[in-house]
Amino acid sequence: MSQRQVVQMSTSHASYGVCVLGSEVFLDTHRSTPKGATSFDVHATSAVTVHIIHSPMTKPMLNSRWPLDPDIEVVVTIGVTSKTVNDNKVKISYYGREENEISVAWLYLTCVDISLDVDVNRNGRVRSKGKDKANWTWGPDGQGAVLLVNCDKDSPNMVGTDSNQVDIQTPADLQDMSVMLLRTQGPSSIFADYQLVLHVSESDADKVRVFHAIRSDSHPQYKPVLGPGMLSCTLDCVRSGENTFYVEGLAFPDAGFSGLVSISVSLLEVPHKVRGIYPIPDTTKSPLRLPTTSPGVLPLQYSPGTPIFTDTVVFRMAPWIMTPNTQQPLEVFVCSIKRGINSNEVFLEELQALLRKANCKMTICSELESRSDRWIQDELEFGYVEAPHKSFPVVFDSPRNRGLKDFAFKKILGPDFGYVTRVPRGCDACSLDSFGNLDVSPPVTVRGKEYPLGRILIGSPLPWASGRRMSKVVRDFLYAQKVQAPVEVYSEWLSVGHVDEFLTFVPAYDRKGFRLLLASPSACFKLFQEKQRQGHGEATQLVGKTMGKDVPVSLGASNVLHQCPHIGIVGSERRSIDDILADEGLRNDNKHVQRCIDWNRDLLKHELGLSEQDIIDIPQLFILRGSRAEALFPDMVNMLVLGRHLGIPKPFGPLVAGQCCLEERVRALLQPLGLSCTFINDFFSYHVLSGDVHCGTNVRRKPLAVKWWHVVP
Repeated sequence: MSQRQVVQMSTSHASYGVCVLGSEVFLDTHRSTPKGATSFDVHATSAVTVHIIHSPMTKPMLNSRWPLDPDIEVVVTIGVTSKTVNDNKVKISYYGREENEISVAWLYLTCVDISLDVDVNRNGRVRSKGKDKANWTWGPDGQGAVLLVNCDKDSPNMVGTDSNQVDIQTPADLQDMSVMLLRTQGPSSIFADYQLVLHVSESDADKVRVFHAIRSDSHPQYKPVLGPGMLSCTLDCVRSGENTFYVEGLAFPDAGFSGLVSISVSLLEVPHKVRGIYPIPDTTKSPLRLPTTSPGVLPLQYSPGTPIFTDTVVFRMAPWIMTPNTQQPLEVFVCSIKRGINSNEVFLEELQALLRKANCKMTICSELESRSDRWIQDELEFGYVEAPHKSFPVVFDSPRNRGLKDFAFKKILGPDFGYVTRVPRGCDACSLDSFGNLDVSPPVTVRGKEYPLGRILIGSPLPWASGRRMSKVVRDFLYAQKVQAPVEVYSEWLSVGHVDEFLTFVPAYDRKGFRLLLASPSACFKLFQEKQRQGHGEATQLVGKTMGKDVPVSLGASNVLHQCPHIGIVGSERRSIDDILADEGLRNDNKHVQRCIDWNRDLLKHELGLSEQDIIDIPQLFILRGSRAEALFPDMVNMLVLGRHLGIPKPFGPLVAGQCCLEERVRALLQPLGLSCTFINDFFSYHVLSGDVHCGTNVRRKPLAVKWWHVVP
């Protein structure tokens, strides 16, 4: 960014100064106007371009001289870097009424080139002399550099993330940073007489850290020069050429921080470099011929630390981005719970078989690591950050902080795997802070506006109602990322209160490329009425939420419940289709639930640009516990989506012709989309504990192909 540089001209002595290639130098001619002068003209050496700025009413005189109008400004620019000191000259001649030259003012200028450069074009290369470097714009034609928050851990010996370290522990750490180049050119003696200062504003200093790469005979050194507590750095021994800096981000966009950070370099006049005053030689006969020696010339006089030129670049912190179910799965995380009646060993066996079909890696968190906390979906959410030169996954650790609270930090954070968290102050996290209450849609277009990275969904109370709500620090963080504009849906009607209890997205190979699945009591009653009319009213559904401690572990086998329908299960029961349809209390409960889901249905159609053809109703019944609802049987929308392979909670529905009618209906709805349905028994390991398959698993997925900087929020 060029700033206005003003030089005060004098007819009593020559002025000397430094200017930067391409920048404008305003010549203050008015205070040096000699008595009796009525006009002036300007001459300069060939590299100097003179601009006369004037009003439309002011015209040059017949002899090409200009009247001494107070509104006229003289501006010069130089288009070639100086090879020697003072090789550019400007002469202003003043004329009286008799058109005789009555006085002259001389200016000697040395032109240097100073440019602070970054990857303005976002192509992984630092471009010299990028235009509008101090502006950051969105979109495919936008420009501006990108900065990664250095939130991974490249050295195993460090405590915390790389951004917590004030030095560079390993060369791998440099790959997470953005390169910034300071390019200088001009006579070397000039840089000995002036200071180059790299600086950052106080408000930005805690968001960024800058390292200066210093050449060394033994090995490169990286000196921290800007960052927390370091607002500026004077660059010593600057010579013509390049100085390399590495810039790391320290903070994600958040409340009070837009994500933009500016870094500047300024050329300053050094106060002790002021020289003496000497008389101006007589040059009236040869206007541009000055003495080769300059004994005693007064240069431009600046106050201490006055900047001559400032160049500024701006970075935007890469946002944390969630990945939707439609993205390719890379790794599934699940906890192992081997002890007690709620052991998930059978669940893990069935899950492993599904992952083999999906060709997906499985990572098991031991019971010791999880401290018997099985709800890994609630503890963390996988996303990623991306810059033109680098991308890596970042796990967002929820403020839930139960048994798994240390898992993400201790076991996932590592080289090229980042970590971020937000913890509310002064109050405990509520159920809605768990990340089963966080989802993201696939890419959508809504009334002509594109959301190519999808939209985040946050479960909340109704907009006008009080109740449990995700912590403000978490919601502020999610909104501040901008590129996945959040939508708050209504989930507080549920006992647990999570969005994954009534909705999910699955890939499809037509229309928008996905379907929204919604839990539907209406669809379930319709199915059961259909089976009743067909004469299957006595077929039974396993229901129940609370287990007694004397339930045998062997009941975890997927076929036991159907084979042994008369086994007593404490807190669980079998209810026939006839009984379910005749239960007025259950019907009323589910009318309320259906109204809650329909409210969300209309909201999601509006906010995601969906039509009815984009939505599939999955049969499901709920029961009210007090004023809030729980799934009556395993919640089939609470599924694991692995490409075309779906891991769906086994509903243990009424058997018709030896087949579960709920499973058959779900297959009929989803298989035409090219999806493969695998029903997994999670009844005792998850469902009776108020969760299902999705709650007990977590998936790291492939980043989206769209570059977030191409998005227009």
